[in-house]
Amino acid sequence: MSYIKVSEKGFYGDFGGAYIPEMLHPNIAELKANYESIMADPVFEEEYHALLRDFVGRPTPLYLAERLSEKYGATIYLKREDLCHTGAHKVNNTVGQILLAQRLGKKKIIAETGAGQHGVATATVCALKGMECIIYMGEVDIARQRPNVERMKILGAEVRAATSGSKTLKDATNEAMRHWISHPEDTHYIIGSVVGPHPYPDMVARFQSVISEEIIRQLQEKEGINHPDMVIACVGGGSNAAGTYYHFADNEKVDLIAVEAAGMGITSGKSAATTALGTPGILHGSKTLLMQTKDGQVTEPHSISAGLDYPGIGPLHAHLFASGRGRFIAVEDEEAMKAGIDLSRMEGIIPAIETSHAFAVLDKIDDLKGKKVVINLSGRGDKDLDTYIKWGKY
Repeated sequence: MSYIKVSEKGFYGDFGGAYIPEMLHPNIAELKANYESIMADPVFEEEYHALLRDFVGRPTPLYLAERLSEKYGATIYLKREDLCHTGAHKVNNTVGQILLAQRLGKKKIIAETGAGQHGVATATVCALKGMECIIYMGEVDIARQRPNVERMKILGAEVRAATSGSKTLKDATNEAMRHWISHPEDTHYIIGSVVGPHPYPDMVARFQSVISEEIIRQLQEKEGINHPDMVIACVGGGSNAAGTYYHFADNEKVDLIAVEAAGMGITSGKSAATTALGTPGILHGSKTLLMQTKDGQVTEPHSISAGLDYPGIGPLHAHLFASGRGRFIAVEDEEAMKAGIDLSRMEGIIPAIETSHAFAVLDKIDDLKGKKVVINLSGRGDKDLDTYIKWGKY
């Protein structure tokens, strides 16, 4: 059984597909008809990997966290995606999609962003390729991720506020979708996570799979093995997790640990723990697990982390959960913040608050002893300094 292979109609098991307005069908059909052949083209592959090497700074290090390893009695490696240009894994995908957009003849780019890292990564590649760029971002996230907003503007992007709903990532995605419906011919939508209608989840997962591809090679060099016992990643929509799991998903010797945001507590009414609270439904163009009321209205999520403040997960992750292949564990705001400070003081690395959730889960896993563990350190904490300061417990 393959957990990462998508069906012709874009399904991972029971989840996926393309549930879209009629006006979006031409856009999606164009992508679906061309993305695999474009990505398989040797000229595209050469250009993509050259940019990953020379512009993004790949391969990123696989760093042995000695003090963390000693604390938990395991061999813990950190995949340093925080060292990518722009500060997170998001650029792996935006580099690929901007090249794809060029080959499709698109002249303008739109994107959504929550924590701002995808927005910065999109603005960065648009500046690189001289394309017009509009980023939709929730009004709440604009306030709490101000440094990234200013970075996007410096790079030449227009940042448009989403002022409906919870004014966070879900609402930014809604606005970006509406824009694309109105501008189908000249615009490409760079979705930042493994969400949305097919082929986006598959396409984004493939671009991010460079993470696990490198981990295999680096583990071979450092440990003489080609897979860890356990890989850990935080999951909002789930792009960093998809990239971390990609080459290990079909190897059942590898334990896949997915960490969701419990917010103020799973039962508090202020949470983003989709697998604990969600049911199957349609969100942003695909069938997946999402938090919703009995009559199908999307429930507003909450997380101290803007990048995890999303009411659903990508269909690949919904399949990993439903099939039992992935272990999904929820971490509360307070636990994540403490873990971020602990990592800062034990390893000299200030993580993004999204990433802090992945580290907090170490206290919740009872079978770590003696294991070879890889944690995806998906982003750096510069963008979250205001949140750390307001939290203040350090």
